[in-house]
Amino acid sequence: MKRNKVLISGLFIIGVLSTIALLAPFLSPYDPSLIDSSSLLAPPSLRHLLGTDSLGRDLLSRLIYGARISLSIGLIAMGIATFIGLIFGSIAGYYGGIADSLIMRFVDIVLCFPVFFLILAVVAIFEPSIINIMVIIGLTGWMGTARLVRGEILSLKEREFIQAAKAIGASGPRIILRHLIPNAAGPVLVNATLGVAAAILLESGLSFLGLGVQPPTPSWGSILIESKSTLGVAWWITLFPGLAILITILAFNMIAEGLKKEIG
Repeated sequence: MKRNKVLISGLFIIGVLSTIALLAPFLSPYDPSLIDSSSLLAPPSLRHLLGTDSLGRDLLSRLIYGARISLSIGLIAMGIATFIGLIFGSIAGYYGGIADSLIMRFVDIVLCFPVFFLILAVVAIFEPSIINIMVIIGLTGWMGTARLVRGEILSLKEREFIQAAKAIGASGPRIILRHLIPNAAGPVLVNATLGVAAAILLESGLSFLGLGVQPPTPSWGSILIESKSTLGVAWWITLFPGLAILITILAFNMIAEGLKKEIG
């Protein structure tokens, strides 16, 4: 792994961003919600390294605290999606028959709907909040994982070590948990890493439309929405949150590419 520069670079970037998010109260130069009427739309300077927004709030502080929200939503939402996908994919792949048909037909039906518009509809019904966004993205993002897990288990369940486990009387759930899922973990981990990047981008899009994290809580997407009316006079409000999203997504994609190289 030390020779895998793509993987190491991605892990380093995410490690730095995670450290910044965890140490936000110590690294943030200002309160991210502090309104300063004397510094409205101030450009980057020594006082405000990345400038301020239309309410005089320090952009660097908001980006640092926004990293907490965006990374948390991406990781937790994909954790929910991966957990659900593992359960249904394992059941469909191992037991087959009616269970496989019902689960896969349901997955096919849900995949027929554009996921983003499905999430928009659900968010419009429920009150937008950080918890709701995590749960909604997780509940609408498990189908791809389920199909991946099912395919892996279909190729593994006829292997000799699975037949040996059956011969000694191991139960279906034990075989799934102790033998099948660990051996299918590699592709699932790559898929989950890509899913974290997709979840962060999705949250940013929802926040940009005003259906994600609600003000005054800062997230990278909610910071971007403020730039629509100030783009011509305050370029920094668009540039720096956009760069944060870009770098984070690229880093997760680098990790996924590096893991794929290590696994296969």
